[in-house]
Amino acid sequence: MEPRTRSRREDRPEIILDAAESVMRRHGARALTIDAVAVEASLSKGGVLHHYASKDALICALAKRKLQRLRDGIAAHEASQDPPSASPARAMIANARDTYCEEDGFPRALLVASAETPDALADFRTFVAERLDQMARIEGKPGAGAVLVFALIGLAVGRTLGFHDLTGEQADRVFDALDEVARELGKT
Repeated sequence: MEPRTRSRREDRPEIILDAAESVMRRHGARALTIDAVAVEASLSKGGVLHHYASKDALICALAKRKLQRLRDGIAAHEASQDPPSASPARAMIANARDTYCEEDGFPRALLVASAETPDALADFRTFVAERLDQMARIEGKPGAGAVLVFALIGLAVGRTLGFHDLTGEQADRVFDALDEVARELGKT
């Protein structure tokens, strides 16, 4: 017997999130409305509201999805290290390097929308706190792990907001320097 494939109804939450990302990518945070998402997803407004009761709920779901992608990327890099999980700091840097040039309008729009929906950032705050704790446990030089975490946040947010747009060569130099710091973290 073949495994049952998911129906469009079961996929609706993801379809709605895809549509919301598409709206934000093309038109920015201000264009994100339940009506615009419904049109983009080819659903009724009620169909969207059935899964996300408000625009704020939709923004929170988008932020959770973005954070899950970040967590998955870091976990993939940790698993690919020899030995696995050898350096969580280096995995964060490798993931940041991989995703640095992925700016497509969505991260900026999500950041703007999240600023108006503070609950959307709660999981990101938890993630940062977890990473800071993790770095504190492995660092040989107190504070070096926090410097890495905040440097990576600064690179991502700075690019998202358009404060900088490093060339590939410039980005490589920055990430190589951060990787050098990460290698020293576990040394005493």
